[in-house]
Amino acid sequence: MPAIVPMRFAIAPSGFKESLDAEAVAEAIAAGVRRVVPGALIDMIPLVDGGEGSAKSLAAATGGKVVELTVDGPLGDAVPSHFAILGGAGPRTAVVEMAAAAGLRLVPRDFRDPGLTCTYGVGQLIRAALDARCERIIVGCGDSGTCDGGAGALRALGVRLLDADGSPVGRRGGAVLTSVATVDVSGVDPRLARTELLVACNPHNVLAGERGVARVFGPQKGASPEQVERLADAMEHWAALLARHSGVDLREVPGSGASGGLGAGLAGVLGGRLLPRFDVMLDHVDLDARLAMADLVITAEGAIDFQTPHGKVPAEVARRAKRYGRPVIALAGTIGQGARNTYEAGIDAFAGILAAPIELSEAMLHAGELITDATERSLRLILVGTSIARNGEPQEARQRARGRMTWIAGRAG
Repeated sequence: MPAIVPMRFAIAPSGFKESLDAEAVAEAIAAGVRRVVPGALIDMIPLVDGGEGSAKSLAAATGGKVVELTVDGPLGDAVPSHFAILGGAGPRTAVVEMAAAAGLRLVPRDFRDPGLTCTYGVGQLIRAALDARCERIIVGCGDSGTCDGGAGALRALGVRLLDADGSPVGRRGGAVLTSVATVDVSGVDPRLARTELLVACNPHNVLAGERGVARVFGPQKGASPEQVERLADAMEHWAALLARHSGVDLREVPGSGASGGLGAGLAGVLGGRLLPRFDVMLDHVDLDARLAMADLVITAEGAIDFQTPHGKVPAEVARRAKRYGRPVIALAGTIGQGARNTYEAGIDAFAGILAAPIELSEAMLHAGELITDATERSLRLILVGTSIARNGEPQEARQRARGRMTWIAGRAG
């Protein structure tokens, strides 16, 4: 019998929004793998994309620390928040996770209105990072509950938004942007001029136009069709103001629509650099080398749908894994419209974690168990398929493979 070689699994999921962070999802998948392949070599690579959990994950990956503080939440009330100071060599670097101050999770379902929610707390986190003497600040964009073009964050950093009479526009939120006539930076925090500001964003998200952030993400954040159009008009107006201020038309610049236009505000007023989020966020986990060593890659996210190929974690994992010819399966809380497009992105198969209809609240409560069970089901199907494929091979080839298959199937419990 040929030598037995343990299977190597790379588990590289995103978090499930408002349910499990990426670390918990990875643990749940690993538990399912061990049910089927007890001796598997498992490399857990929980991934962050700038959204929830990014700051804490990168602090842990680099031996850094998490700084906790209280900021103004998206509705203006005080919320507990945090940012990270990374360890390692190089400039003293902070990671500000916008979701920790203005995420959708912080907006109760009955109060979700992206015309009113605000990024002021994000600016407070940036200011706290400046107080901590950070020379580089990475702003992770994702999981936002806002659509104010970053206006709130700018206000927290000393920018004044004035109406046609030269008076400050008092209210917060994206709906009031159409009242802004002037962006006054005379009082902006001077430390920003000597601080590198990097905005880690999804390059597929743009500020305005038919694919602008208000139309694409407004409904997910609670906006009605009428509110979506008002916010779209507000983003057009905001883009014109930013162009007048910076000399750059940001309407359709990649990443300008990140986190409800936060990317555009930080770039157009403070000179922040809009960078593809995976180039920034995955720089610390050596993802490519770890995928190359795997026999099978398992990724996951809350939903697999038409948006997945456009900058979501499963598609990025698949794209990188395919450089090394590695098979990729994806698990999801829901399978939505356009999910088949993920095949072209490099995902070989996807599966929902629900075996039967269930209430959303119950699914979120038991998400870990559902993910573990779905992983087990998927791997057992793979074993059946592999056995069928081997039966079609010449006898000599089947004998060469028998050692590996015996090890897998014989120990499957």
